[in-house]
Amino acid sequence: MRTMEFKMERKELLEVVKPGEVFSVKEYKISNNYYYVLGRSYAMSANFPVTERLVSDKGTVKEVTDTPKGYFVIMQFDE
Repeated sequence: MRTMEFKMERKELLEVVKPGEVFSVKEYKISNNYYYVLGRSYAMSANFPVTERLVSDKGTVKEVTDTPKGYFVIMQFDE
């Protein structure tokens, strides 16, 4: 299992993104890095080098946390 953190900016998306839900992720490439977007642009990951590229295209929400810096979605992937 692999876990990744995604940053979610909008509070109203807490109604959509809940633990246990399965979402697809879309991969984007910039320079020599990749980043991932959760679902219909619900949240975005940090940049990852080629060696840490995600293999799965779907994952399950493990938890959603509310911090002073925003909302973070922890996803699990079968890798």
